[in-house]
Amino acid sequence: MASIPSGIPEKTIERLSEYRRTLLACHRQGITHIFSHVLAGMHGITAVQVRRDLMLIGFSSDTKKGYDVKVLIDFISRILDSDRPVNVAVIGMGHLGQAITKYFNGKGLNLRITAAFDVDPAKVDTTIDNIPCYHMERFERVVEEGDISIVIVSSPTKVAPDLVVPIINAGIKGVLNFTSTRLNMPQGIFVENYDITTLLEKVAYCVKEAEENENNNN
Repeated sequence: MASIPSGIPEKTIERLSEYRRTLLACHRQGITHIFSHVLAGMHGITAVQVRRDLMLIGFSSDTKKGYDVKVLIDFISRILDSDRPVNVAVIGMGHLGQAITKYFNGKGLNLRITAAFDVDPAKVDTTIDNIPCYHMERFERVVEEGDISIVIVSSPTKVAPDLVVPIINAGIKGVLNFTSTRLNMPQGIFVENYDITTLLEKVAYCVKEAEENENNNN
């Protein structure tokens, strides 16, 4: 997997995104300042971790009143966001693909889903949640014409390996893969493999361990 640009660790990038969502919610509630320990408590981490993350990106503030929520939102946005909106495409418009599209397009982020792809005749050449759906045969052309740099793969797992070459040929720079098959791309293409099954089994294991420890202590 490619490294995060600017030397910021992946986990820090993830937390910064989470901080921003929390701060935006606070801002909507009229909260103007927030202390590191409050922000930390809302994410189940320590105040030290929050301060380390913010120091890493060069943010400093008068902590007597806490962090200025709006200022911190803007600062994190300058780190995370591009100068212009980033166009994203979804490959596979089944239930998961449609759910992802609805979620992202209602968030007002700097990321916007502008195209979808499928091979189902019932979906191709239709508009799903205001997003045009194209046949995969048109993938490279639509990506180029639409200046798309990121794809979300929510296709059936069995066809995921067949998408590697089209993604490379289209010049895609980032992939979020929701299938259970890992997609290995050449250097220069960042891939995040999000395996729901593995994550759920991890949660189930932790629950099992907790229950066993509880039974042993009784």
